[in-house]
Amino acid sequence: MIPVTLLTGFLGSGKTTLLQRLLTDPGMARAAVLINEFGEVGLDHHLLDRIDDNVVLMKSGCICCTVRGEVADALMNLNSLRTRGEIDFDRVVIETTGLADPYPVLQTLRAHPVLRSHFENGGVLATVDAVNAARQVEHRAEAVRQIAAADRIILTKTDLAREDEIPALRATLSRINPSARVVTGTDDTRAIVGRLDPALPSMPAEDQETGAAHHHHHHSLNEDLGVVTFSLTVEESVDWTDFGIWLTLLLHRHGDRIFRFKGILAIAGEDRPVAVHGVQHLVHAPVHMEHWPDGPRVSRMVFILEGIDPERIRRSFSSFMGLKKVKAVA
Repeated sequence: MIPVTLLTGFLGSGKTTLLQRLLTDPGMARAAVLINEFGEVGLDHHLLDRIDDNVVLMKSGCICCTVRGEVADALMNLNSLRTRGEIDFDRVVIETTGLADPYPVLQTLRAHPVLRSHFENGGVLATVDAVNAARQVEHRAEAVRQIAAADRIILTKTDLAREDEIPALRATLSRINPSARVVTGTDDTRAIVGRLDPALPSMPAEDQETGAAHHHHHHSLNEDLGVVTFSLTVEESVDWTDFGIWLTLLLHRHGDRIFRFKGILAIAGEDRPVAVHGVQHLVHAPVHMEHWPDGPRVSRMVFILEGIDPERIRRSFSSFMGLKKVKAVA
């Protein structure tokens, strides 16, 4: 299976600059990059060969393909060229538009009858403009959705931002998406686009409290947009069938407003934890992890919500699962 990584980010966040770098980096040899318009990237002098009207080979060894219509059609074309031996690649990176929600492309990879046999979700990268991100997050739900869906966040234009803006922005990004790794656009290519495994969550550390159970608490990311992030922690084992039914019902009712969820579950009758991960209505295949990460062996899920009271999620989960102690914490 060929991993497909989405490169998203708000308008002007530096995707094109990053693409220029990726397309000329020898580290991206045997990668195929799907972009909106080749002329916008301006790399004609780096071309080595033209495969067809939409596919070119760069001197770096990277394959570049322009998307003329649906992403699914571009991926089908790449797969056909690869099958015929005309090109070879072991990963795909797809550029999305500045206002695009990553969910539809992820859904295409999962639901398309042909693509799902050849391609798999390789994670989401989001470029974030260090100068303008604070205003974008405050006023544009698209920016929040892109950050929330990311497995790795790339800070751009850090050289133009004030020194005191970067720590504050990192804190904001951590609240929106506590499990995403944050790198900068000046890091090496491997750090930026190195293989991601979106099914294995990198869970944030819990608040260090002792004694009584955590109080119900969540952080409001934006009062106007109504975006909050919170986590559920469960000390008891979880019944896998009941959890699956509960999650299905939750996403059927509220999937459009659940930007992302990610978690590690202690399943009844299982020694190893199970990782779960989804974006809106899309749930990726669960993964049986080899071992528990450091820390308590408890179930923990992180949700990023829009316009939903986290207490409703907590009560729903506790009641449906028949669990007495379900904590909602920051």
